[in-house]
Amino acid sequence: MFLSPDEAKRIADGLLARSKAEHCVVGIAGREDTNLRFAHGNATTNGAHSTLEVRIESYFGKRSGAASITGRDEQMLAQAVARSEDIARSAPENPESLPPLGPHKYAAAAGYDAPTAAIRAGDLASAAKAIIDAAGKRSIDVTGYSIAGRGFHALATSAGLFAYEPRTSTEFTVTARNRAGTWSGWAGVAETRIGRLDTARLGARAADKAAYAAPPVRLDPGKYTVILEPSAVSDFVTYALWYMNARQADEGRSFFSRKGGGNKIGEKLFADKVTIFSDSGSPVAPAATFDEEGLPQGRTVWAEDGVLENLVYSRYWAQKAGREPVPQSHSFVMTGGTTTTDDMIRDVKRGVLVTRLWYIRVLDRQELVLTGLTRDGNFLIENGRIVGPALNFRFNESPIAILANVLAIGPSERTRGGETERPTVAAPTLLVKDFTFSSPSDAI
Repeated sequence: MFLSPDEAKRIADGLLARSKAEHCVVGIAGREDTNLRFAHGNATTNGAHSTLEVRIESYFGKRSGAASITGRDEQMLAQAVARSEDIARSAPENPESLPPLGPHKYAAAAGYDAPTAAIRAGDLASAAKAIIDAAGKRSIDVTGYSIAGRGFHALATSAGLFAYEPRTSTEFTVTARNRAGTWSGWAGVAETRIGRLDTARLGARAADKAAYAAPPVRLDPGKYTVILEPSAVSDFVTYALWYMNARQADEGRSFFSRKGGGNKIGEKLFADKVTIFSDSGSPVAPAATFDEEGLPQGRTVWAEDGVLENLVYSRYWAQKAGREPVPQSHSFVMTGGTTTTDDMIRDVKRGVLVTRLWYIRVLDRQELVLTGLTRDGNFLIENGRIVGPALNFRFNESPIAILANVLAIGPSERTRGGETERPTVAAPTLLVKDFTFSSPSDAI
């Protein structure tokens, strides 16, 4: 369900007026999505999905409780307020609890697009036809998933804060296989604006990767020079950002902890041209305008020219450290370079091109080592050219080491991770040395 600012504020004001707590916070979030699946040259299923969630947090001193419901039934909302207050009264005190924020000013939302909000299943089918046509000319089988819709997030507090942000999103993913079923390719992208999608190009990319008749070669595990395409890069950078937390670093619990105390802000941790930032006003990959507490999110530079510039500071930890809070962002832009993928391939004596990743898990939180699998488009590179497909690998690698071992950077583009689907991100292709493949996988 999609609510206007006035509708969301009316619900929030009613709940705040009903509250008997010392402080109260109301969060309201809703979405309306249309989706379409396609395979064997036709649409197979389509659907629509609508959700609305209202969450009430009540505070008595340093005790707090929360309750949430899906929907806007008046009686259920009243019960949720009372339930959150009952939970708060019986909860233990949280010595780190801070009162909710008062009014703030926010930048205009950059992530909403009216044409995208109006998309229906027929529009998705028309966009999918370009993918199906591109694959049909190549005798390639394709399956895919697409979704488009709009959503909003509103936040109100008893201290006078009200924040509201609408967002739109659309996503296409394509998996292609040759008719023999011996090799596959993938392409995917997530956008905030449907007009920026080129689905024909997306289908061609997936089909190009699948169109190999030669059987894939099995490579030995070890360290390789790799070309990581934007989807794989976005997964690695997303995990790195999740762990960029000042408290964990200051308490000695993270890779970003400095030996002897403190954190590594100001230290050069990555390769020279590695720059990563989040920006609510970015025209390419806009971050949210406020975080879950209502802190404004403008532009935050996480790394610039290889130097760690920021870590996330919660309100509590910022107060303790004597500095301004730095909100967590789930969106980012990694600045691109000018090296094309073809140029990267020509510079590789022996290596592997990786399309995307799957089944990523954390092996070592302290050193931030991840494990996972490559999927749908691994290729062996020898003497500056792709010689054919290569069976997939399990990897054991740190995103920190990857960003430190960058040899070349391609142009940045909107993408979608293999696992990290929700963040709005733009990332480049990277040429990276000494990437660790730990064991082969027979999957294609």
